[in-house]
Amino acid sequence: MKTATKTGGQLIVEALKANGVKRISCVPGESYLAVLDALYESGIDVIVCRQEGGAAMMADSWGRLTGEPGICMVTRGPGATNASAGLHIARQDSIPMILFIGQVARDMREREAFQEVEYRRAFTEFAKWVGEIDDARRIPEFVTRAFAVATSGRPGPVVLTLPEDMLVEEVEAAEARAYMPVESHPGKSQIAAFETALKEAKRPMFILGGTRWSEEAHADFAHFATRFKVPVSCSFRRQMLFDHLHPCYAGDAGIGINPALAKEIKDADLLVLLGSRMSEMPSSSYTLIDIPYPKQKLVHIFPDPEELGRIYRPDLAICAAPAEFVAALKELEAPASPAWADRTASMHESYLKWSTPPEAGPGPVKMGPIMQWIEENVPDDAIFTNGAGNYATWLHRFHRFRKYNTQSAPTSGSMGYGLPAAVAAKQLFPQREVVCFAGDGCFMMHGQEFITAVRYGLPIITVLVNNGIYGTIRMHQEREYPGRVSATDLVNPDFVAYARAFGGYGELVERTEDFGPAYLRARASGKPAIIEVKLDPEAITPARTLTQIREKA
Repeated sequence: MKTATKTGGQLIVEALKANGVKRISCVPGESYLAVLDALYESGIDVIVCRQEGGAAMMADSWGRLTGEPGICMVTRGPGATNASAGLHIARQDSIPMILFIGQVARDMREREAFQEVEYRRAFTEFAKWVGEIDDARRIPEFVTRAFAVATSGRPGPVVLTLPEDMLVEEVEAAEARAYMPVESHPGKSQIAAFETALKEAKRPMFILGGTRWSEEAHADFAHFATRFKVPVSCSFRRQMLFDHLHPCYAGDAGIGINPALAKEIKDADLLVLLGSRMSEMPSSSYTLIDIPYPKQKLVHIFPDPEELGRIYRPDLAICAAPAEFVAALKELEAPASPAWADRTASMHESYLKWSTPPEAGPGPVKMGPIMQWIEENVPDDAIFTNGAGNYATWLHRFHRFRKYNTQSAPTSGSMGYGLPAAVAAKQLFPQREVVCFAGDGCFMMHGQEFITAVRYGLPIITVLVNNGIYGTIRMHQEREYPGRVSATDLVNPDFVAYARAFGGYGELVERTEDFGPAYLRARASGKPAIIEVKLDPEAITPARTLTQIREKA
């Protein structure tokens, strides 16, 4: 095995290259200067961000859209704690990511040195593994292990801390090698048991979710659904896993679920959870499936045995990645006349009605017609990103996702995610249109990353829905404490001037009919753009106004 004398910083970069890393996001810090120096002529793209939370969210979005760990580097103390927002998203959303944190020198440990934090205690709940490399010779071992842990079983983030003095230490170390992904496959007996359960069912339902999918698996499952005519739902913010205009699509399971779909899930005699943990949000606060023993016959397919039976006790548990399970479905023979075919068609019709935007609404700007314009004028392969807030309901309910890898959004409900996620998506897929949906409160969480899009020439389009309030919290507030408004009003900047000050393109939309032309001009500008949509705060949901929520409280 080849060895050579190199610094710890050089060994970190060599290990990244050995594992196929092409880009990292970072906010620089003195604690890992040796790594920054090693990156200088490495060929790895270094994306310089303006806040560590945004940098970590970009890494999450890379992991979300590629299945490979997104890489983020930050400095110790406040840099690391800022990054924890993105770390939490990756953990809850099962996204592969590796966060490298510069650390105090080894001989300063346990003195509460400048910006010292013990991350193995602080970040245990945020990551699958938190490790510290205290010997530069072990860098290849630790980094390759980090890639394996981040991608195996239930994917998630890994944290590696790098003592500053270790990074400048010169050592002889083994040459880094690429990690080997660990795949989990269904057994023949399990596929046979699944086939039997499906053939015996009268009211089956599939819910797709999670990660470890692929373009091929997406296409193969669509082919399976076509052959078997089974109804298919997607879990919360995983809508891009199935074509919404496929005749088998029944809608998404999550916040604000179609009541007709909720009833069908509850009434199913066979429920197949494929890749989804079916946690609080997709399960509508754990109301769709009884815990611990579901009324439906439950088949749960998930790549990590620790999640199988953790919440719901399945009748058939299959430890397999979604892509591997879907590949096995090719061997199954479809019934000539599935007993559930008419039900599937009826559920798709219900979805189409549910996902048709309303034409009316309070105020001069109507989001329904705006969403209809987007459906008619934005390419099917456009990538949509968003953070959290009631504004996102318009996207999730009324945008009909057609293709794989067209959505990057946090199931953890984290505000501020949409803009850095869009920056990452545009870097990954520069030829595709990338649209960030954001609320005024959500945008300002990481709005500074707009300059990152400008710096790297990434013409994302941000649809900024401005209603002057923290909308989701106001909705809950009016329902629980009607008329007692506290801490939910906002004062905002001129977002058009903001976009232009950063070197981007900006337009204000105050009438519905102005949106389409503004969007086309933003697209034609070739710059990162903000389209500020002034929405009446009364238009808090597609179905109910704030006043109606208050009066019914």
